[in-house]
Amino acid sequence: MPLQHLIHRIKPRSIRAHLIHMVLVLLLLQLAASWLVITGPVTDMLKNEIGESALHAAKTIAQMPTIRRALLARDPHGTIQEIAESIRVSIGASYVVVGDRNGIRYSHPVKERIGLPFVGGDTGPALKEGKSYISEAVGSLGPSLRGMTPIYDYNDDIIGFVSVGYLSTKVHDAIPPHLNKPFTLIAAMAAVGILSALFIAQHLKNITLGLEPSEITSLYLERGAILEAIREGVVAVDPEGRVRLANKAAVRYAGLDPANVRKDRNIDNVLPGAGLRRALATGEAEYDQERHINDRDMIFNIVPVFRQGTLHGAVASFRPKDELDRLATELSRVQEYSELLRVQTHEYSNKLHTIAGLIQIEAYSEALELVTRESHGYEDVIRFLNEAVPHPVIAAILLGKFNRAQELKVDFAIDRQSTLEDVPAHIDQVKIVTILGNLLDNAFEAVLDRDLNRRRVELSFTDLGNDIVFEIEDSGHGIPMDRTHEVFEKGVSSKGKDRRGVGLYLVRKALDELDGDVLISDSNLGGALFTVTVPKKPGRHATATGERSEARHE
Repeated sequence: MPLQHLIHRIKPRSIRAHLIHMVLVLLLLQLAASWLVITGPVTDMLKNEIGESALHAAKTIAQMPTIRRALLARDPHGTIQEIAESIRVSIGASYVVVGDRNGIRYSHPVKERIGLPFVGGDTGPALKEGKSYISEAVGSLGPSLRGMTPIYDYNDDIIGFVSVGYLSTKVHDAIPPHLNKPFTLIAAMAAVGILSALFIAQHLKNITLGLEPSEITSLYLERGAILEAIREGVVAVDPEGRVRLANKAAVRYAGLDPANVRKDRNIDNVLPGAGLRRALATGEAEYDQERHINDRDMIFNIVPVFRQGTLHGAVASFRPKDELDRLATELSRVQEYSELLRVQTHEYSNKLHTIAGLIQIEAYSEALELVTRESHGYEDVIRFLNEAVPHPVIAAILLGKFNRAQELKVDFAIDRQSTLEDVPAHIDQVKIVTILGNLLDNAFEAVLDRDLNRRRVELSFTDLGNDIVFEIEDSGHGIPMDRTHEVFEKGVSSKGKDRRGVGLYLVRKALDELDGDVLISDSNLGGALFTVTVPKKPGRHATATGERSEARHE
């Protein structure tokens, strides 16, 4: 535990500390390697230089006639010692030894050792083979680096040797001064490295927006988790249009090959038609734009990425349009049910207040008549829907619209000859709800500017034959023939162009999905007649426009 605690305390936590630690470790390794690389050759070179100097001095002494004559005469006057010591002092050698063929010394820094055998055991090549060489041996003064050379007489016979040596301690003492300059250079390099590390660390901190390594790691992991958690497809590109990331939802929605995304990162090849190139060129964001990607409609939001006024890329999020439409349909259903409850609550509240008022003024017969009339009318509608429309979802929307008409003071009549029992399982009843709900709302709105006695909407439907046919007609002002196709466009209302017209657009979209059709004509009530045809068999586009309609309006 103490060791772990110590490691935890000295562990760098900031990016500057990380970089400085890394540079210091690297510098230490470089310094150690450089020192080894430099000291080895310098030491060898210096030893070789000292050895060559010793050998050169030995050769010079061996060729001196005075030394030769004195050695042949066995040096009765100590001339060799005097000359050797003089030379030793002048060249700074540790010793200069002159010996005969038997290895007996005639000179030595320690006079008491003159006349004793030469120590070291390395005189053989010089005395026996006549070689001059450099050797390392342990003599009477200690380990030394020495130059050895033979001494010849006038007949070129070997009569002795000369050994000039430098003690190893002296050699080693001579090495450090030669390493001062390389050491200074290495220390300067280390200082430059540390200063560079500080500068680079600060620059890197600025580039990473002041985030530390642990924060960058956390952000990276969190970003990956967030991208995979959201249900929208997300694609990010750099300024050149290369894909930087694409989450699994993007790959799935766009039908991409993950290997292709990694291999070919060009957005024009990975996600053609997405519009990211335009955002990179203009630097403008785009919201809720419809794009056709790989035979599928998508809703795109594209936002350029800027930092300090410079474009760094763009991010696009998208989702299949049909999913958004499905969510809109579900929301529409919830709104329909909510509206139904609100209308019923409001209507019954008004009726209860009316009944309470009649009772308070003791108009009991009128109160009883109102209760009977309202109960009979509502029960009649419920009874009819239970018999003619045995589909709760469709019956609920019709009942809700009946109550809505009551609140709006619209005379809403459902043809009692209508039937809707045969609705095949493959027909999505939610789409039928969308069609009826929006067409009835459109009809109610069309008659609101009429007098109360002229606000009438009629609904009839049949499931006889190969198609399901609905007819909704109103007493409004009708729709001009030149606008019968235009009203189904998004943003266009049957009352004119505005930003709210989405009801008929949803009707057209639901009919396209059901392979159905809608026909707009003039109503006998004076307004518009919408004839909706939905084929019972899948894949067969409806061709009939409602034979029942023709029979009714002959």
